[in-house]
Order: sequence, then C-alpha cells, then structure tokens
Amino acid sequence: MNSSATFETLLEAFASRPADRTAQGALQSLMHALISGGYARLPMPGQGRTLDRWRALAAVAGSDLALTKLFEGHTDALAILAELEPCTSPALGSGGVWAAEPPFARVSIVDRQGEQVHLQGRKAWCSGASMLDWALMTAWDEQQRPQLVAVQLKQPTIRMIDDGWQAVGMSSTASIDVEFEYALAQCVGSPGQYLDRPGFWQGGGGIAACWYGAACALGGYLRKHCTKPHHDVHAEAHLGAVDAALCAAAAALRETASWIDSHPRDSAEIPVRRLRAQVETTAILVLEHVGRALGATPFCRDSHFARLAADLPVFVRQSHAEKDLAELGKRIAAEPIDGWLL
Repeated sequence: MNSSATFETLLEAFASRPADRTAQGALQSLMHALISGGYARLPMPGQGRTLDRWRALAAVAGSDLALTKLFEGHTDALAILAELEPCTSPALGSGGVWAAEPPFARVSIVDRQGEQVHLQGRKAWCSGASMLDWALMTAWDEQQRPQLVAVQLKQPTIRMIDDGWQAVGMSSTASIDVEFEYALAQCVGSPGQYLDRPGFWQGGGGIAACWYGAACALGGYLRKHCTKPHHDVHAEAHLGAVDAALCAAAAALRETASWIDSHPRDSAEIPVRRLRAQVETTAILVLEHVGRALGATPFCRDSHFARLAADLPVFVRQSHAEKDLAELGKRIAAEPIDGWLL
C-alpha cells in the first residue's frame, strides 16, 4: 500500500465534495483510484493484522458510506478468493459480494461444463451492481446446495433492474435486482464452503468497523462544536455520552480483532455477533446525541454530515436487529459463558 497520507487525502477530498456532484461517477472514479493505487489490498483477516484492516474500513466509512459499500464489498471479495481459491488471480476492475437469499429471488445453476456454469434467475440486494465489473454471488446447484460463483457483469445475458430502490440513504449504491439469463460464471470453492469457512464471520466483523467509522465522523462534528466559545452545557453532556459509547465500541473492536488473530481457524460467530450488536447500538446512540446537540444546521448545510446522517440508518440495517440478538442469545445459553468474566 502506498503512503497513508495519500489515502487520507483522497478520502478527505471525497468527503468534502459538494452535494450536487454526480454521485455514481464520483464513486466509480475514486474506487478505480483506490484499486489502482493499491489501497484496496488490505491485510487479510485472521493473519495478525485484522485491526489494521478494520482501521482502513473505518477510515473510508468516515469519509462516505456509499463509497464504503463499494470498498468493503471489493475488499471482502478479494479476501474470499484468497481463502477459497488462493491460486486464482482476481479479475480486473471492481468486484462485490452478493449473498442475500430472500424467498422472492433465487439464482440457479442450470448447466455446467466442469467448474464453468450457467446461471438463471434473479438476484436481489446487489449493491453497486451498475458500477461493478465482477461479483462473487451465491447460487443454488443441481442438488439445491448453495454454491459461490464468480461472474463477469458485462454480459448481454445479465440485466440490471434499477427501479426497486426507493431509499434516500445509500441511493448512489442502490442495492438493485439483477436478472441472469443463462449467464456464464465460474464456481468458487465447493458447495457450502462460502458459509462454513472461518473468513465468513471474520468478514462480518469488518461491517461493524464501517459502522464505527461513520459514528466517529459524526461524533467529530460534536467534539468540534464543543471547542467553540459559548457552546452550552447540554452539548457537552451529549459529547460525554458519545465519548463513552465510542470508547466502548473501540475496545470491543480491538478485543475482537485480537481474538480473531489468535484463533484464525476457529469460528468467530459469537465474538462477531457480540461486536456487531455493540457497535450497532453505539452508531444509533451517536446519531441521536449528535443530532439533538447540533440541531438542524449540519443536516441542512454540511454535505458530508448530511450524507452520513442519511446513509448510516440505512447501512446499519445490514444488521437484522432482534433476529441477530436472538441468535446470539441462543448460542450463549448453550455454551459456557466467558464473555462476562473480568
């Protein structure tokens, strides 16, 4: 990776862009710059530098969450390929990972020649689809097993359905549907391996780092406000609450990254489920306190703040809320408790 100063300069310039700048064009240009400059080659999770990986994701999230969606997806795709197909070079350009499996959209493998397969069906929640060159995605094989495949997106048999996204937040990386009509793809790993590998939950921790980075950036606006003359004591109270929450989340991120690096082949499901629950709570709390302290002004007059405030509530819903908490509780009830010990 090149010097961090250049990386930071790119992110700062993007964060400060005016609100009326063409969103998707700006995103694509910066993603190409980050990839060509080597900034997307992050340390692999579970290899001793997981926290460095998460710091990079948090830095991008503090700049722009739409950019983060593309950047995190691309770096996650590279990590998956390194884990499942270490002898295969990634395709050129920007990639993503599409693994949502809602009941109303399903892609099936309908023909194959060895590891080359043809896909039929509709894939939902395909983030950044119109801006990506390739994707790793889940499909269902002939025995109805989940199979990860790599697909080049510039095929005439692939059609983007761009009329489903209605949210204002994250609108520039709209998670649209994509239709496949006998599209060509390549199998990655064996059936079921995508979900069973250690990197699945290790990668899930990176999403929490993204939430954290955005929450830190929002908290920074409140901290700056509290350094100005004549601010009121209520803003300081809000900043105290934000500081306590962010420091607790940072400690959880550091502890979980250390656990992953110490247990690289073990399932990180429980540590990462805990982490995501903790950081989600922090992100929501920070957004609430900062908004109450600063009022409408930054929402309306600061393009960077306004984008983060609109995007974060949508991005954080990558969590499944009480469903995820119930899964964590079920696992905690079934195992000896260690996380509560001092």
